[in-house]
Amino acid sequence: MSYPPGILARGPWKTDQVASRWREEEYEPPAARSEAADEAIAALEDRGSPAHDGLAARLAGYDAGDGRLELELQPMRWSLRLVREDASASLAALCVTRAADGRWLAGRRADWVASWAGRWALGAGGSVEVNEDPVTTLSRELEEEWSVAPARLTVEALVRLPSGLVSLIGLAHLLEGAEAVPDDEHDAFAWWPADPAAWPEEAHPALRRVGTLLESV
Repeated sequence: MSYPPGILARGPWKTDQVASRWREEEYEPPAARSEAADEAIAALEDRGSPAHDGLAARLAGYDAGDGRLELELQPMRWSLRLVREDASASLAALCVTRAADGRWLAGRRADWVASWAGRWALGAGGSVEVNEDPVTTLSRELEEEWSVAPARLTVEALVRLPSGLVSLIGLAHLLEGAEAVPDDEHDAFAWWPADPAAWPEEAHPALRRVGTLLESV
């Protein structure tokens, strides 16, 4: 199934209003896309980035209605998410994170990482592991990347990027005084102002769109 770029479904949903089920069969991409994934993995190796190519989640279908979001997932080769022409609906989880006073957690991605290298990103994010609940992925990535846990977590949107990557966007609110400690995937971090219009120049336009989408939440 192919999805058009843009917001596929808009919440917010509580974590218990999002459910997922997994297909057993692994997704088989066209041969040309497999070759492109091979080239992308080789390029990671050439620049010294970890290039373990296991399995992760692909969005095979979804249904949003009656106050719930239902996701149908299937295993897919992880490296297909790196194919710029078509990421095969690879599913990523983005946990946008705000402090108790409304500021946004932002981190600059290290030069060696596979995606958004050298660029600033919001919160924490990563691929959904096989048989993992994507809602669990949101909080797991936040803990792994920043050593903090959400005081409150909602699922805000399912978005398809022009590359074909699909992102499940969550919003984590932290307790007052929570201290974020970056992992080695980040070489700098900052708390951006509560108003996205006041964010610094390094905020990519895509990040500003996410901030605008979520600023009133």
